Amino acid sequence: MKILEGGFGPNDATAPALRLPEELWDSENDDALICQAVRQETPDVKTFVLRPVVPRRMRFQPGQFMTYAFEIGGQTINRCYTIASSPTRPDTFSITVKRVPGGPVSNWLHDNLVPGMQLKALGPMGTFTCYAHPAPRYLFLSGGSGITPLMSMARTFHDLGEQEDIIFVHNARTPADIIFREELELMSRLSVNFRFIPIVEGITPLSPTFGLRGRLSAPMLEMIAPDFRTREIFVCGPGPYMAAVRDLLAKAGFDMAHYHEESFNFEALPAPDQADVAIGEAMLEAAPEVKTFKVEFTRTRRAIDVPENMTVLEAAKRAGMRLPSSCTQGMCGTCKSKKLSGSVDMSHQGGIRQREIDAGMVLLCCSKPTSDLVIER
Repeated sequence: MKILEGGFGPNDATAPALRLPEELWDSENDDALICQAVRQETPDVKTFVLRPVVPRRMRFQPGQFMTYAFEIGGQTINRCYTIASSPTRPDTFSITVKRVPGGPVSNWLHDNLVPGMQLKALGPMGTFTCYAHPAPRYLFLSGGSGITPLMSMARTFHDLGEQEDIIFVHNARTPADIIFREELELMSRLSVNFRFIPIVEGITPLSPTFGLRGRLSAPMLEMIAPDFRTREIFVCGPGPYMAAVRDLLAKAGFDMAHYHEESFNFEALPAPDQADVAIGEAMLEAAPEVKTFKVEFTRTRRAIDVPENMTVLEAAKRAGMRLPSSCTQGMCGTCKSKKLSGSVDMSHQGGIRQREIDAGMVLLCCSKPTSDLVIER
């Protein structure tokens, strides 16, 4: 066998930069998030992967939500979205949003939010979490996009290799509308303690042969989980769906002390959650405005506006400019540029020498403006 020598060295500009932060994100001190990736789940559902602008680790309980402030059409609109990802992967988190006809926020997210854009958020909040109700057996019941908090719980149990017995029943319109279908099926194959059972209302001419069809009923529930009366039950979905589940369980003699539900309707949230949301929205509205500075590039004759909490390189990329860069962490020096005037807050990782800084050089990837700037680029 031939052994290949070499590889990535500590000063190799082509080495992948992986820096895991140790500090926790605190939304009360820093409410800025950046979109890291967008994933299409179903024809009308997208997942948006987010992280703090300044890398921090996220801490939350599976099933909790965040309050977001969206600037749409000249006004601020606040919305709550459940975290769909698991706290076992704390460097990013995700929300999964269904496009709602006429919905100002969901349509804006689907049509406008792309990697690199920033949002404001506060949280996490909420009491709808399996952490608050430990049990040996769970039954998760979800309808449509109500799958998200239960998906966070399922991912957490799976990542940690927990041995709780979980039955996850999801109701969708058609097979094509089953959110996270492949991932849930994989979890079901990998764990003997996890069962995923989708139920669809109907099929299309091109749909593959499918299992359970219709809507959740008492006979169907008895067949899926004959021991459901001994399980801790978590439910999330549209209002009519949850009302039907409550009625079904009550008539079946289920002890409703072991029933927990989450609502996307603010008025239907538990009182503690309503208080959290109200406080969060007030804090978002009271957040100070971010200053913006003008940055001019002499060679390309471009001028852009750069917020004080964004690096010059990131703002330039958003404006469609192509500037040399590689590591984006202040290590390689690829984006080194001459600052002709102005001041910056630069936090580099060794990609520039002190004598170069004294001569007016900056690394655009890790420099945030503290005044208007003129850059020789």
